[in-house]
Amino acid sequence: MCIAAFVWQSHPLYPLVLFLNRDEYHNRPTKPAGWWWPEDGEILGGKDEVGGGTWLASSRNGRLAFLTNVLELHTCPQAKTRGDLPLRFLKSGKGPKAFAEVLVKEAEEYNGFNLIMADSESKSMVYVTNRPKGSPISITQVNPGIHVLTNAQLDSPWPKAQRLKFNLKLLLGKYGSDGNFPVKEMVEKLMRDTVKADESRLPHICSLDWELNLSSIFVEVDTPLGRYGTRSTTAFTVKVDGEVSFYEIYLESNKWKEKLIKYHIQKLQEDMDDYTMLLD
Repeated sequence: MCIAAFVWQSHPLYPLVLFLNRDEYHNRPTKPAGWWWPEDGEILGGKDEVGGGTWLASSRNGRLAFLTNVLELHTCPQAKTRGDLPLRFLKSGKGPKAFAEVLVKEAEEYNGFNLIMADSESKSMVYVTNRPKGSPISITQVNPGIHVLTNAQLDSPWPKAQRLKFNLKLLLGKYGSDGNFPVKEMVEKLMRDTVKADESRLPHICSLDWELNLSSIFVEVDTPLGRYGTRSTTAFTVKVDGEVSFYEIYLESNKWKEKLIKYHIQKLQEDMDDYTMLLD
């Protein structure tokens, strides 16, 4: 289970601002953000060492993909690993919509997923999901604005989604449009929120106790299989000049650590250099 809040093409200095919590068993082997797939065009993201995939990754050519699982009572153990989907998009060379149309043909081979794919050069973002089960695969162009993705469909009115969107709007208003986002402070205020939802507002898909434990933005719960909950938070930003900031705070050996990686989107940086040369 994960939750993501993002601002797309609606800030004067940041075409994309994304905050994402990854919820998983703490004992599941995982690598923090890094260039783990250099043979595939330098892809940056955290790596799930069990399935080999990721929940969030980006590439130097301005593409990004992230996903959440859909909350379901039953899943298929033989299904393909959903963590491959962001990597497949980034490796494909296809635009978000074109890749989504290919994915439609095999989407039922996966357990329930929500996948967001974006391309900075074309300013396109697409949302695709293979749920509800039995319904046609949904492909949606994401409009500019503030959006929240939980373990239901994009912008579903789950309590924690509404809470996160409201708080993000407040912080965007507080820091204005000067571009000086205090990322660490925003992560703390937005993504470490442990307030749980009222039981009457839960989706009633799984057991009440489980849903209640998952109803906060930051999740912490002990289970028979080990501790489960938020084990990393990513703040991902793209500036209009192509500068990308990938900030991650993550659990490693029961200690919170942090990492910051910056790079420039190749095509956008080339365009900016060309523009500067023309001005000169």
